[in-house]
Amino acid sequence: MPPEPPPNGRPADERRPVTREVRCARCAAVVLAAKFSLQQTSVQWTADAVRGCAEFAARVTAGEQSALIDGCASLRASIDAAVRDGRLPVVSPVPENAAPEVAGR
Repeated sequence: MPPEPPPNGRPADERRPVTREVRCARCAAVVLAAKFSLQQTSVQWTADAVRGCAEFAARVTAGEQSALIDGCASLRASIDAAVRDGRLPVVSPVPENAAPEVAGR
């Protein structure tokens, strides 16, 4: 019996991002970042990174809720520097079932 099609009629997205740790030059908070294009960035914050982020701390002190803060300019600059320095590649997400030479494994 063939597998049941997804509810929306489209196959599941089986791609995975190529992530790298990026350390903020201002406060040393470490996040996982992936760049899919020069315009599109994925950032995975940990609780430790949120607590250690100087910009988040200043904005929370000013009355904002950390969950509603959309980002950190200092970290953005650190991610941009990582791209320029070649530490964070700009690549399309790689399919899970890609050949090892394509997936970089």
